[in-house]
Amino acid sequence: MCIARRDMDCVYEAYFESNNHEPDDIPKVSVPLWIFGKKYNALDDIAEIRQDITSKLWFTYRKNFVPIGGDNGYVSDKGWGCMLRCGQMVLGQALLFSHLGRDWFWEPGTKDSVYLKILKRFEDARQAPFSIHQIALTGISEGKPVGHWFGPNTVAQVLKRLVKYDEWSSLVIHVALDNTIVINDIKELCRKNDISTKLLRVSWMPLLLVVPLRLGLNEMNPIYISGLKKCFQFKQSLGVIGGKPNLALYFIGCVGNEVIYLDPHTTQRAGSVNNKENESEIEMDLTYHCKYASRMNMSSMDPSIAVCFLCKTEGEFNDLCQLIQDNLILTERQPLFEISVERPTQWVSTPLTSPDAVVAEAPVSSVPGAPKLDSDSDFEIV
Repeated sequence: MCIARRDMDCVYEAYFESNNHEPDDIPKVSVPLWIFGKKYNALDDIAEIRQDITSKLWFTYRKNFVPIGGDNGYVSDKGWGCMLRCGQMVLGQALLFSHLGRDWFWEPGTKDSVYLKILKRFEDARQAPFSIHQIALTGISEGKPVGHWFGPNTVAQVLKRLVKYDEWSSLVIHVALDNTIVINDIKELCRKNDISTKLLRVSWMPLLLVVPLRLGLNEMNPIYISGLKKCFQFKQSLGVIGGKPNLALYFIGCVGNEVIYLDPHTTQRAGSVNNKENESEIEMDLTYHCKYASRMNMSSMDPSIAVCFLCKTEGEFNDLCQLIQDNLILTERQPLFEISVERPTQWVSTPLTSPDAVVAEAPVSSVPGAPKLDSDSDFEIV
């Protein structure tokens, strides 16, 4: 199981602890730094970069929550829930962008009702739509018993199922398998007919697009690094779910040949933010925001990843397809993935409207000879 980097009873003190040394979270280099498609100057924009990082929802291991799976179930996800937490982070960020916009920033005094509504959906409670409880129990249908580690593809499939049951989120998730984005499948999924007026209107449900990939056998193939960097630069970017051996991480940006990431391997107490009406709830809100991100070389990433994008409108999706075509397919020697207008004829057809159509297209493909994407060998259990 994943080994926690540290165990903290309360992150509040660590959040504000003084440090005589400047943290090494942002390199002092002149190359651009990208976070979810937003460009910064790593030398001149330190304060803005850190505000952006801190505004991201940071989901970590928790302890002492209501047992998962009955009275004798798990009361902590320490050691097995890191990929589940990364899935929560990408979905949480999609909801923030969708409902509050990409220019919204969090501060310790934030009491925005929409922000709090989003956060409550991820609390460690059975009734929360995207809680660790819901994700772990839904994972059973994907062949992952509670307490077992998920891969990037599995967590995406589970979230795809859960989001259908939360009408307020107004979001659809599409998992593009076989390294292929099928345009017409996605447009069929996201378009909905509005018959509330005399004129039939077609509206667009915001799309969280997840593309699971295998970019090497046992380590990252350098041929894919250039394309991966470009994905962080697209304005639709929602980062990458992945990690390094033994650790699941959420990559939110890049600078030079390094990726910037949020690490879920901190164990904090479970609790509720509610409406932030007392000191305890205010402190709990702080535990969902990381003051400093971390970084690592792209070559150290595990090759099993899932690239994520958010398209709030059909125009944004069309623009994303063009960006992929121009920057990844036409210019890269080995594209990360492909785009197809129609579903390839060799795929098995599965109705997109079926509530149980979790794997809706085709098996995940990979580099020839690579292990199955979501196998235990993707992230070694120790």
